[in-house]
Amino acid sequence: MNRIKTECGMTEDEIVVAQGFYDVTFPPDLAELLVAFTPTADKFYRWADYSPENIKANTDMLAWPTDGTLFDVEHNDFWLTTWGDKPDDMAIRLRIACKEMRKAPKLIPVFAHRYVSSFPKEAGNPVYSAYQTDIIFYGHDIWDYFEIEFGSKRQSQIDFDSIKHIPFWNDMILNIGRLAEPGITDERALSA
Repeated sequence: MNRIKTECGMTEDEIVVAQGFYDVTFPPDLAELLVAFTPTADKFYRWADYSPENIKANTDMLAWPTDGTLFDVEHNDFWLTTWGDKPDDMAIRLRIACKEMRKAPKLIPVFAHRYVSSFPKEAGNPVYSAYQTDIIFYGHDIWDYFEIEFGSKRQSQIDFDSIKHIPFWNDMILNIGRLAEPGITDERALSA
């Protein structure tokens, strides 16, 4: 089991300031965690640190899911059928994909490329591992995620059937699994 080093948590006011600064909404369980303690390590995000380097790191990782998806649209022929017919013109493809990504709930980085959905604004949103369009569930919720990433639970032990549905992101996981390998089962797509 990996241990997490921690510092004192953020204040409620610091949470409000960080959400406004980065134009995000922390789900209540993430906010609760950040108030209780601040995990420290290179791959954790420090929301109360406004140094230029930290602002850039946080901003880059907030953009990572969209940037990664657009990269795959442009370089790996990625296209979701829910976006309609795939245009031949790459500029039009990218414009449509960008528009569709703006509709998706924002993902908030927690650790490295692990993200929790900002929507709905309630506890229990799933945690995703997101690397371009390689997206899988990495925790039923924020607490389950910490048990998987730093405890003794395995990612394959997630109760996939009870994961809260998050528009776009959950659908993307299931669609990617089906697109990547015809006949793939949803269970394999969820835990790939």
